[in-house]
Amino acid sequence: MIKNDAPKPNQQIISKLNSANPELVIETISHLRDTGNPSYIPVLIELLHSSENPEINSKIINLLADIKHSEVVPQLLDAIRNEKYAGERKNLISLCWENGLDFSANLPVFVDLVINEDLEVAFEAYTVITNMEGKITPEMMNTETDKMEAVLNQAGEQKKQLLIDIIDFLPELSN
Repeated sequence: MIKNDAPKPNQQIISKLNSANPELVIETISHLRDTGNPSYIPVLIELLHSSENPEINSKIINLLADIKHSEVVPQLLDAIRNEKYAGERKNLISLCWENGLDFSANLPVFVDLVINEDLEVAFEAYTVITNMEGKITPEMMNTETDKMEAVLNQAGEQKKQLLIDIIDFLPELSN
């Protein structure tokens, strides 16, 4: 598992991750699972973006889903917000509820995703929200509720139901 107080990324490991040899890449990802550190997350996300090998992509997703260190939260959020990784956004968002980390302070990011993205991505963001266990301020709850209520009339039926469910759920998160 990725360790919390680990050193900076090693160039040799980065070279192995970027190798044209899929077996070496997979072996290196497995090595990171046991001995790596969170500083490799951006490298792994870039590899997820650039690799067309389903086994490599699966290994990366599985590794990222198992990370339990809160310092990964901003790295995942940066990738989710980055248009370069729009093709990976659904998988990156699903990691946010699979890994069990607390994303409640980032509720506005996920509300915006529910509002602005296609239904598949919106559903993943909805799942992150409805799995949140941390607390939000009443101000955040009110701001996000107002934002969702403002777009309810323009939303399709399925997305409208997601938004209504979130509006009903938010009081459970409020302090």
